[in-house]
Amino acid sequence: MRSPLDYDPAVAIEQLSAADEKLGRLIERVGPFALPTRERASPFQTLLRAIVYQQITGRAAASIHARLMALFPGGKPSPRALQALSDEALRAAGLSQPKQRAARDLAVKTLDGTVPTLRQLQHMDDDAIVERLVEVRGIGRWSAEMMLIFQLGRPDVLPATDLGVRKGFRLSHGGRGLPEPKKLLRHGERWRPYRSVASWYLWRANDLP
Repeated sequence: MRSPLDYDPAVAIEQLSAADEKLGRLIERVGPFALPTRERASPFQTLLRAIVYQQITGRAAASIHARLMALFPGGKPSPRALQALSDEALRAAGLSQPKQRAARDLAVKTLDGTVPTLRQLQHMDDDAIVERLVEVRGIGRWSAEMMLIFQLGRPDVLPATDLGVRKGFRLSHGGRGLPEPKKLLRHGERWRPYRSVASWYLWRANDLP
C-alpha cells in the first residue's frame, strides 16, 4: 500500500530541476517519482526491521526478517510478544547478540513511551523524532532518517551518510571519490525543501546503465 505524501512530487521535481541542472538531468533519465512508504507499519515494526537489516546484505536480511516475523502471531511483531521470545528463538531466527539486545531495548523503549506512537510522530518535527529514536540501542541517525522518508513521507530529509546517496551523487554530479557527508549537505541546501525527493533520485542513479 502506498500512502499519500503530504507534498506534491510534481512541484518538488520542478523546483529541484530548476535549482540543480545536473540533478534535473538525472530526474529526466530516471523518470517518475515512485517512493514506497510504509505508513501501515507501527514505529516498533519499522525500527525492528531496521535493526535486522543493519550491516548485512539485503538478501540475508530479508531471510532473517522473514524467520523473525514467523515467530509472531499473524507475522505482526509487538513489543510484548518480542519480550516473550527466548534468546534461543531470536538466535535461531538469525539475530546476533547485539541485534537481540537492540531488539529488546526497542521493545522496552516502545512500551515506556520513549519511541513515540505513529500518531505522535505525525505531530513532531524531524529533529525531535531523530532525537527520540536514537535513544534506542542500535538505532542511529540513518535508521531514524529512513523512517522519516519511508514511513512518515517527510519531504526534506537528506541521509548524507548513506552509501547509495553518496554514490548516486558522484554518478550524477561527477567527482573522483565519494563526497564527504558535509559536502553533500552543503550542496543539498539548494534542494530544500525537497531533499527526500532528491535523495530518492540519487538512489536510483545507482540502478541506471
